[in-house]
Order: sequence, then C-alpha cells, then structure tokens
Amino acid sequence: MHTQKFRYMTKRLYIIALVLLCALCAHAETLLLRTGARVKGDILFQNEEVIIIRNAEGARFQYPRAEVQEILTADPAEEKAEQEEQKDEIGTSKKASIALELGGGAACIPNAAVGGGFSVDFLVGSHHIGQRHIFIGGGLGYHGMFIGAAKFNFLPIQVALRLPLIEQQHAPVFGMALGYGVALSKDYLGGLYASIDFGYRYQINEKTALAVVASAQFQQAKIAATEIINGNTFTNYTGRYLVSPELKLVLMF
Repeated sequence: MHTQKFRYMTKRLYIIALVLLCALCAHAETLLLRTGARVKGDILFQNEEVIIIRNAEGARFQYPRAEVQEILTADPAEEKAEQEEQKDEIGTSKKASIALELGGGAACIPNAAVGGGFSVDFLVGSHHIGQRHIFIGGGLGYHGMFIGAAKFNFLPIQVALRLPLIEQQHAPVFGMALGYGVALSKDYLGGLYASIDFGYRYQINEKTALAVVASAQFQQAKIAATEIINGNTFTNYTGRYLVSPELKLVLMF
C-alpha cells in the first residue's frame, strides 16, 4: 500500500516538474508580417495556408500564411532587449515632430463671390501620445484666397490635432485646427480661423506618416467698404466668413 502511494506521489511530482520545465523553456513566438508589423504570442495552429496565434491577453488572431514573412522565436534576454529598444523608440518619438501641410481648392464668401485658394501650414508638436500615433501641435501657415476681384492673404496662428481613428498602418484620420488669422492687407482685418479635416493616413514607420485629407477651412474677416457721401470718403468694415474647401497633403515626420 505504501509502495503504491509512493509511486503515485513520485509520478505526480514527475509530471509537475515536467510541466514547469516546459514552461521555463518555452519561448514566445513572433510573427513578422510582410507589412513590417510584429505579432507576439503562442502559435496554436499552422499549416500551408493559415497561422493562428494567441497573444498574452488570450486573444486569438488568424493570418494567411502568405502575409507572414517569418516566424521568430526569441529567448527571454532577446525579448527584454527588444522591449527596451521599443521603449527607446517611443521615447524618441515623443520628441518634437513636424507636420507639413499643402492644400488647394475652392474659396468663397457665402452668398457672394466664388474663387480659389491655397494653403501652406508648418506645425511642430508630438506624433506619439501614449501608445497611439496622434499628432498634437501648433504653428503658422500662409493662406491665400482669390474671390471675385479681391485677394485675401492670411497668416493663421493655430493649434492642430491629427487623430487616426484606428491604430493600424492604413487608417482613416480626423483632424481639426483652431486659431487666429492675421490679415496681410489693410483692405481687410483678420479674425477667428478654424478647419476640419477627414481623410486617409499611411503610417510609413514609427515616426513618419503621410495623409491625404479633405479639409473645410473657415476664416473670419472684416472687409473694408469705401463710400463717398457729399464729397466725403467713409470706410466701413463688414464682417464676413471666407470658406475654403480644399484637398490637402500632410506629411508628419
């Protein structure tokens, strides 16, 4: 009886030791996708067509074999070094980033004249907030509008946001800006400046992204109107909004 009990206990201890040894020797696997992205976890199933992997949170993901460039197995030391490298990259990306925006399209004074316009904006900020590629910054621009026979030039001083709706390499992006447009002529005065953008963003690498957006820009202005009454000249300023729907190319680096 004691001999059987001893054998039973020895067998259980052997199984427990074997499980612990396997757990200590196991290495997390990483799928290197052809897009450059990496997915870490335990491979549950794989064949010539598909690979199923489970991440540390228990979520399962399925990838076509054609999208997987390589399967990597790293030891704990390599994984720790990679984590430190990723932290360094995130820390670097939190430093100042630049957004250069070029746009062109139509321009109008609502219920009045229609024309065209262009814009150039130079913004400085951060391209990495938390774990997402969110750009928040501020800067200066140069906007020109040709409406009817008049020409309006402004220097918008603004704060801007560029927010990808999903954190993937290809993603829709939403943007907005708010500031003050400084007029460059005595024929009109500047005022509130605002813009709303929506488009497509491609994340080239950790620090660089390219976006194409449709933008609606609003510039408040007071336009001078001169009248001659009884030989006397009077100048009055009429408050109007200048509206410019544009297509913009945005480069963040």
